[in-house]
Amino acid sequence: MTEPDPAKSRFIAMQFIRLSGAAFALLGLLIIARKIAMPAAAGYAFVAVGMFDLLVMPMILARRWRTPPQ
Repeated sequence: MTEPDPAKSRFIAMQFIRLSGAAFALLGLLIIARKIAMPAAAGYAFVAVGMFDLLVMPMILARRWRTPPQ
């Protein structure tokens, strides 16, 4: 049995992080627009966490998973 490719699983993990970040940001925008009954501060928090997940976390993971120089 062959070992699964770690690059494929890491790519899938990064894409899931991006997708969940977009979902959090969208949820936050819906809260801010009063389409969902929650405090506006929660909406701003969701947008901040979503944007962090969408923009910053993939770069952090890519740097962490980088192949070390030989």
